[in-house]
Amino acid sequence: MSNKNLKKFISTLFCLICILLFTGNTYASNAKREFRGAWIQCVNGQFNGMGTEKMKATLTYQLDELQKDGVNAIIFQVRPECDALYESKIEPWSRFLTGRQGVAPAPYWDPLAWMIEECHKRGMELHAWINPFRAKTKGTNELATNHVAIRKPGSVFAYDGLLILNPALQENRDYICSVVKDIVDRYDVDGLHIDDYFYPYPAAGQIIPDDHEFMENNNGFKNKGDWRRDNVNLFIKQLYETVHKEKPWVKVGVSPFGIYRNLKSDPSNGSKTNGLQNYDDLYADVLMWVNNGWLDYCVPQIYWEIGNKAADYETLIKWWNKYAGKRPLYIGEDVERTVKKADLNNPNINQMPAKFKLHREMQNVNGTVLWYAKAVVDNIGNYQNVLRNSYWKYPALQPLMPFIDNKAPKKAKGLKIVEVNDEKILFWKKPKGKGWKDEAVKFVVYAFDAKEKIDINDVTKIITTTNNTYCKLNTTGRQGKNKIIYVVTSLDRMSNESKPAKVKAKL
Repeated sequence: MSNKNLKKFISTLFCLICILLFTGNTYASNAKREFRGAWIQCVNGQFNGMGTEKMKATLTYQLDELQKDGVNAIIFQVRPECDALYESKIEPWSRFLTGRQGVAPAPYWDPLAWMIEECHKRGMELHAWINPFRAKTKGTNELATNHVAIRKPGSVFAYDGLLILNPALQENRDYICSVVKDIVDRYDVDGLHIDDYFYPYPAAGQIIPDDHEFMENNNGFKNKGDWRRDNVNLFIKQLYETVHKEKPWVKVGVSPFGIYRNLKSDPSNGSKTNGLQNYDDLYADVLMWVNNGWLDYCVPQIYWEIGNKAADYETLIKWWNKYAGKRPLYIGEDVERTVKKADLNNPNINQMPAKFKLHREMQNVNGTVLWYAKAVVDNIGNYQNVLRNSYWKYPALQPLMPFIDNKAPKKAKGLKIVEVNDEKILFWKKPKGKGWKDEAVKFVVYAFDAKEKIDINDVTKIITTTNNTYCKLNTTGRQGKNKIIYVVTSLDRMSNESKPAKVKAKL
């Protein structure tokens, strides 16, 4: 090894040791329930030109790695510009999948259906992520003949190289909800996720061309900003009701821009920040949605570093914790920025330990979504290693949502261990359930030494979470030792957990 490589190795090792010493086991999460998500996006072009088999292989690798990292939910982008990374009769195939909008993948496959199956067999949730209003990104130069902007040019307006479905038009809100209904009806998604694009991000010299709509139908509002916010509010409420009418268990989530309002704009409820605002610039009144129960979870994108002069991470996580606790609150975390910024108190390490410490200290923060999955899998700044070996070392179940359902399913039955081809397999029977609230859809398997107290709140005892009714047992190091008690619990659609069923075995 050259001196240069040796120095680089020592430096990396030193940083890892510092992080592990700093975190120790103090911040390794023993929480039984925590949302641990990762966004997989397509608009960055990561799948361009891959083709079906290579994209499947890439996604398989990412999911395998993320599963080892403790991730329990994937937020997968399926509609970036009124198009589809799934089979749709309403909108054209996405160019971010095939290279040209309207062209089906060859060999043919349905990425959303495939991702649902792959996530579920790994015990992960799959949330379908759509951009509701964006009809064309800046890089798209050709639209398919069945694209909404071609079929109904009056439904969109141009802004800074984009095309936007006009939120003022009820027909557009109905159209988006028809797309959502189609997804939720035909696919076994666990969530429907929308990002931070409502009215477009402000661009210098650009004006939103909606004077005509405001004059024709202002809904009683004299201020255009209030009118625009009402347009988005009407959409969010309609979207939420559409999803839950179709499938009450599908979770509706939003990941808004990280600043709601600055203190100078709102002395009562604003944060001590100085940046673009959801309320004033994107016309997104996120707190209204949270407080009215029009969301099932909220993921503010707090992508800045601790100490940022305009948008300090610590200030913002505390603000969201204080004001947005009426619905489950998860934090959108930027992996690259976290590892590239030094800790304010120890410049030898990055900000990952300090940020996770803040997560643990916030009463209403019950999860994290990582931007973005590939950055984790690529282990940028050693983020993945620390995540896997410390913070998310032990598995976690999804947070409860008692406002949707709080009744647990019945417990599994007929536990038995069978030897198959020299392997020990634990089998059980799925319990009976009436309707979606009582149906068991997943199972958690625990292992305890016979002398131990059975405590299903001890996450270190979880072997796996699975949608199967069997589990291969790892007997390495257990043969000839004390008897093992295996415990299986049932989970319903909302992750309510049944009473434990158990079987004792000597391996």
